[in-house]
Amino acid sequence: MSDSFFGQVKKGLIVSCQALEDEPLHGADVMAKMAKAAEIGGARAIRANGAADIVAIKNTVHLPVIGLIKRNYPDSEVYITPTLMEVKELIEAGVDVIALDATNRLRPNGESFEELVKYIQNHGVKVMADTSTLEEALMAEALHVDCISTTLSGYTSYTEREQYGPDFQLIKEVYDAVKIPVIAEGQFHLPSQVTEALCLGAHAVVVGSAITRPQLITEMYVSEIKKMKEKTQN
Repeated sequence: MSDSFFGQVKKGLIVSCQALEDEPLHGADVMAKMAKAAEIGGARAIRANGAADIVAIKNTVHLPVIGLIKRNYPDSEVYITPTLMEVKELIEAGVDVIALDATNRLRPNGESFEELVKYIQNHGVKVMADTSTLEEALMAEALHVDCISTTLSGYTSYTEREQYGPDFQLIKEVYDAVKIPVIAEGQFHLPSQVTEALCLGAHAVVVGSAITRPQLITEMYVSEIKKMKEKTQN
């Protein structure tokens, strides 16, 4: 794939259309409709989980797809596209970009991040490195990935934080330190947060739950109502 992907998503919105097996909207047909709604709304690309969802989405929309596969392995904490097996499934599904965990944590089967990057790029697909720290972003850039995302900030044991919302500090630090596109992702809930990330240098922003997980959106509203009731009762 050419650099047209980065031209298409520049200063735009990428919508993550994902629903795990225990969620009400799980299913390739539903995720394809969700992706179509995002396309109509102006999304520049889709981020999706699982080969079946990706194939259905690519058959429904005219947007590039960032693909990943979430899979648990007993010998590793790496969850996003952990091994070559997932990489091969994504390439066969026809993704434009593959997102994979770029942390320093041990991968299953003793596989290495560097080997996966080389394999993906040798098959003409771009690599998005999902990171949680500046150090991981620098390591990924040194291994010649195509872009860095801040997806995993707050989701690794060493970056857990009480802060609610995007990790703007990491977005700015990575943007200042690397020479490749930085994709901001993680806990974006408001349009104003998206524009703030873009102003800090993000090439594009990924928003998922705030758009595509209605159970979590509903929960947010209900939580605010509960807080209001507690205040009025005191």
